[in-house]
Amino acid sequence: MDTNKLWTAFEARDAGADGSFVAAVTSTGIYCKASCPARRPKRENVRFYPMPEAAEHDGYRACKRCRPNLVETDNPRLRAIRKAARLIDDADAIPTLTMLGRAVGISPHHLQRLFTEIVGVSPRAYGEAKRVARLKDDLKKGEPVAQAMYGAGYGSASRLYEKAKAELGMTPARYRKGGVDEDIRYAIKKTPLDLLLVAATKKGVCMIALGDDEKRLGKELQAEFPGASIARDEGGLGSYVDPIVRHLSGKLPDLSLPLDIRATAFQRRVWQELQRIPSGKTASYQEVAERIGKPSAVRAVANACGANPVPLVIPCHRVVRTDGTTGGYRWGSKRKEALLARERREAGE
Repeated sequence: MDTNKLWTAFEARDAGADGSFVAAVTSTGIYCKASCPARRPKRENVRFYPMPEAAEHDGYRACKRCRPNLVETDNPRLRAIRKAARLIDDADAIPTLTMLGRAVGISPHHLQRLFTEIVGVSPRAYGEAKRVARLKDDLKKGEPVAQAMYGAGYGSASRLYEKAKAELGMTPARYRKGGVDEDIRYAIKKTPLDLLLVAATKKGVCMIALGDDEKRLGKELQAEFPGASIARDEGGLGSYVDPIVRHLSGKLPDLSLPLDIRATAFQRRVWQELQRIPSGKTASYQEVAERIGKPSAVRAVANACGANPVPLVIPCHRVVRTDGTTGGYRWGSKRKEALLARERREAGE
């Protein structure tokens, strides 16, 4: 997709482009159609997707004002992949490629390739993510674990604990309580880049966030751990905060801090690879995908970068597009550019 053309259409509220893409806003977590009447966000806060299901897979929600998920497309390829995605959404068990291919009129092999190209993950990975999302929603609503398990399509408790724990980062019963057993402390400090929030459990750093508003940063932490006991502790987190501030001041090239983060096996592989990128250097999403042995998983690598809860310690800002441009960043492209520029200066490049 030519993002410059998509931005032009989005900025102009071009109704003729409705159905050909959606625009997701990183600062709000909402995605819209091209003609949405809402005020336009900053360019660096916008990511484009070919269809609503791809945006939703990355965690964005449909705008209630323009309802982009209800807009149909004239593109036959997108129409077929959207139909396949909806079949997966509505199924109790993840349909096979043969079943999906027969339903949308595409060979299983071609469907696998096209679905992965457009959505960013395979049909099975998309179905697994949807199943875990349903489980999370039901657990947050307070439904019993067994009811949530069968409602999400897990056929047995062993299957649930085998797969879901990697996604939830804790047992389903504990997740249902919203991390109620967690004791999280946090501190907010002004840095050369912007306000920095660092949150930690007894095990290590669980969240790092950058922003320009203390209240918003605090709300982001609360939303991530709604049932946890959260308290501000400016003095007690110095061993975590001070190294990050020194890093942002150019006095510490790399960070090595104890972490307490949740991740899928794939995310951990990506994040470990990011930590191997030296300060002052970059790698493309394609290169990272190749290094972890998944050359076709470029979009999935980008998704893992976007899901990184501890930027700077896991330096997702060092991953750029193949053409060398910075690409997206959860905390804004300007901050990403500033981080890269500082590291290159310090490296003498």
